[in-house]
Amino acid sequence: MDDLDSDLLRTFVAVAEAGSVTEGAARIYRSQSATSLQVKRLETILGQSVFERHGRGVVLSDTGRRLLPVAREVTARLDAVLRDISQDAVAGKLRLGIPDDHGRSKLAQIIAAFAHNHPKVELDVTCALSTDFPEALDKGALDLAIYEVEQPKKHEEVLFEDPTCWASSAHRSFIADKTLPVALFDHACWWRDVAIASLKTLGKPYRIVYSSQSVSGVISAVEAGIAVGLLGRSSLYSGLSIVGNELGLRSTPTSKLVMVGNELADVEPLSAMKTAIRAAFSSKL
Repeated sequence: MDDLDSDLLRTFVAVAEAGSVTEGAARIYRSQSATSLQVKRLETILGQSVFERHGRGVVLSDTGRRLLPVAREVTARLDAVLRDISQDAVAGKLRLGIPDDHGRSKLAQIIAAFAHNHPKVELDVTCALSTDFPEALDKGALDLAIYEVEQPKKHEEVLFEDPTCWASSAHRSFIADKTLPVALFDHACWWRDVAIASLKTLGKPYRIVYSSQSVSGVISAVEAGIAVGLLGRSSLYSGLSIVGNELGLRSTPTSKLVMVGNELADVEPLSAMKTAIRAAFSSKL
């Protein structure tokens, strides 16, 4: 008989608490398919289902309800042991810069998990528009930074690639508009530059009707149907549509999310954070 693996129990707890495989996968930094395979593996070992389908999510079966308190206790004890051991291994201070759009989702989860596992590391996190991060690294104001570039340099480690595209509300067409309304970033960065270069290929005029320093601001304008905007494909969802070709806009480049560390930073917390971030993005890909 196969043993119950703690990794399977951790996946089970994440899905149970989230109420869906997709949300559970995000909590443990795994793909949906990998998470589903782990749930099936757990059910094979038990010989019974731990979840039942419910709408777009899942609910616990009778077996799942019996297993959940035990799984929580086991994973909590393992986390406690890890914290006790890691307290002796990693300590110090780390000043981290993360972009505001990524910072509200995946990176925020990574940082929370890191703080949980390395409580002796003092984290100072700046979540802001990331165009100033390279300069902050050069000046020694940050120890580690994550930001987006069009063409990464040798010292910039690529974590994730996200193609950019022109998008609009799925409920609004701009084909008949004599002047195309657009939403752009209001800060000097390469996203704004490539957007304007793409707009110049149009055979009709355009006007900037909305400016924002954040991705969420541009998405809000696009979703409201007041403008088209340049977004990463990872930001799109069912309410938005890609419209570049139908409007005659030039194709735009892929954005690369990169990670850069300061060589003068405290080595142990810097190395530990880099490892955590790499592992999270590798599991996603």
